[in-house]
Amino acid sequence: MKSSIRNKSEGKLRKTRGKIKQEAGKAVGNRDLETEGKAESIDGKTQEKIGRIKDVVGK
Repeated sequence: MKSSIRNKSEGKLRKTRGKIKQEAGKAVGNRDLETEGKAESIDGKTQEKIGRIKDVVGK
């Protein structure tokens, strides 16, 4: 699998997992879990963008 495709798919997975953690943290009132989810979601978005950049650059 090309690294750009892998980065995009792993980024989407991470972003989704982060959103779930964030919402679960809100639901149970756990600010640590909410913050962890938000950070993971941001990491996922970043990884997804790296995959897009690699597509454009062609690496």
